[in-house]
Amino acid sequence: MASPPAGLSVHRARPEDAGALAPMFDAYRQFYGRASDPVLARRFLSDRLERDESSVFLACRDGEPVGFVQLYSSFDSVEARPVLILHDLFVCPGARGAGAGRALMDAARQLAEDSGACGLSLATAVDNSVAQHLYESLGYQRDHRFLHYFLVVDPRADTPPK
Repeated sequence: MASPPAGLSVHRARPEDAGALAPMFDAYRQFYGRASDPVLARRFLSDRLERDESSVFLACRDGEPVGFVQLYSSFDSVEARPVLILHDLFVCPGARGAGAGRALMDAARQLAEDSGACGLSLATAVDNSVAQHLYESLGYQRDHRFLHYFLVVDPRADTPPK
């Protein structure tokens, strides 16, 4: 893994980081078509961090939050090993192209290696070519063998997550 660019640091988020993460998580949700809800964003992240239900890494440039990645632990039944699901990656628009996304992805990979996971799984919007380019430049391979489906079971959800 390469060192983050000068002035950029990445650390594993703790519950007290929820306030710094929440505005970015709210912006991430808006990117995927959800209405802004800063209270929900903070509560969701606080719950995940306090319950140790996800792993979140926070990127800061000169001490200011500029991005995050959130991963969930699962299992790969075929491999009979743990797998990490990289569910959320977000870099603030003004910080894009300066290495924060790559540094966050490196932290995710390091967590997978350290935890003995057999791999990292992720999905992104079909039209998110910037993210696709980053993932492919890091060695991620597009899945051409499986189709992924989603069933909405919550009547409050107006559209499936992307």
